[in-house]
Amino acid sequence: MVGKPEVLAIIPARGGSKGIPRKNIKSFAGYPLIAYSIAAGLQSELTTRVIVSTDDEEIAEVARKWGAQTPFLRPAEFAADNTLDLPVFQHALTWLKKHENYVPDIVVQLRPTSPARPVGMVDEAIRLLMNHPEADSVRGVVPADENPHKMWRVDTETGLMHGLLKVDGIDEPYNAPRQKLPPVYWQTGHIDAIRPERTFMAGDSMSGKNILPLFLDPDYTIDIDTPFDWMRYEWLVTHAGLNMVWPGRGRRAIPKNVELVVMDFDGVMTDDCVIVDQNGIESVRCSRADGMGIRLLRESGMKIVVLSSERNPVVMTRCKKLNLECIHGVLKKGEILENYIKENEINPQNVIYVGNDVNDLPCFPLVGCAVVPADAHAKVKNEADIVLLHNGGEGAVRELCDMLLN
Repeated sequence: MVGKPEVLAIIPARGGSKGIPRKNIKSFAGYPLIAYSIAAGLQSELTTRVIVSTDDEEIAEVARKWGAQTPFLRPAEFAADNTLDLPVFQHALTWLKKHENYVPDIVVQLRPTSPARPVGMVDEAIRLLMNHPEADSVRGVVPADENPHKMWRVDTETGLMHGLLKVDGIDEPYNAPRQKLPPVYWQTGHIDAIRPERTFMAGDSMSGKNILPLFLDPDYTIDIDTPFDWMRYEWLVTHAGLNMVWPGRGRRAIPKNVELVVMDFDGVMTDDCVIVDQNGIESVRCSRADGMGIRLLRESGMKIVVLSSERNPVVMTRCKKLNLECIHGVLKKGEILENYIKENEINPQNVIYVGNDVNDLPCFPLVGCAVVPADAHAKVKNEADIVLLHNGGEGAVRELCDMLLN
């Protein structure tokens, strides 16, 4: 290559997912699943173009919304359940050369089902390939959870088991300590960086014969195939504090030195419902567990303030019982919060705000960390740094208090 190489990121995303219908555009931790792979391509310093290869117009529309190009729709024969990567990538580059006279030097594959990518990973893979002219491709790998030297084959005629792999110098590798066995690695779906002229555009191989490993932190290992995978990994990216590529603003962690916790009332300290009797008197439902968490947090020296738009005296009554400072009947929460922080000379980066609905959004950028209950409005979840596991009024506040106390 002479000068800066042309690097094309291709995100394959067919519409016919069976395990999780419409998986590629389903909301995952606040964003369409495919948006994470698009962001990884767009935020790369070395990638020059990002396209999505799909047979589905709705997926194409979502992809364009998040910044990817969709110059073509993939033919149906390349979008079946058993379609391999090879014809998909051959079709994409053949189409681009024919219709645009576009021929990239390097192609990067970013699979949507591996959304948690470390910041800088894409460029690391591209540089690794560029710095090794002898390599045909680079593939992301992690240490294998299960060692194949301890796996077995079963003879269908005798019913006896035989070790899957042999190891020179070890007669029975399946009985040997893991430390004595050769290290093995599992390929992930995070990244493939490929020289197309040596691989899928020259024959029938996606990766060629000379493949370099890009060693990845196993904490980022995510491959979504089932609804259980979805639930487990959504929790991981939301709560594990991974330094990963995000489609929107990156998630912020809880400040190391929390000076102030500001909470909305309805939908945070309550379940966001109201009971009205025949006289028009309103009452709400709160959690005693939340009250205990607040008490423990206050006893630890933490300052807590309730900031609510609700004018009903029930807010003040509950806060008085919990010995909480309360500012209620507030229409412009952002302005009130900003003034409160300044007047009390508090570092805004050491403030946590807990809200659940769109009127809380102006407060999020004013603090160091924005937290929402599990049942918060979808738009608010998108902007939050931490999504709790419990609903408002049903343990969300206690969950946050325990996090801070621990």
